[in-house]
Amino acid sequence: VTGASFVVFNGALKTSSGFLAKSSIVEDGLMVQITPETMENLRQALRDKKDFKITCGKTDTGDIKEYVDICWVENEEKTNKR
Repeated sequence: VTGASFVVFNGALKTSSGFLAKSSIVEDGLMVQITPETMENLRQALRDKKDFKITCGKTDTGDIKEYVDICWVENEEKTNKR
């Protein structure tokens, strides 16, 4: 679990890169590089207020260790207000 001040979603990852998605820490935030198709699916999930899971790692390996989960919460009092 990584806490971040901001998240950047970059939808320019090419499918030929060999990655499903890539995540990296940038300053005090998180940058997630995703394919244009995943970006469109993410946008739709945000519009619909649905949870969304991004699997990070190489496409040719079964050893995927990272996920970026976007989760909607019902009780906003438990979230960070700063």
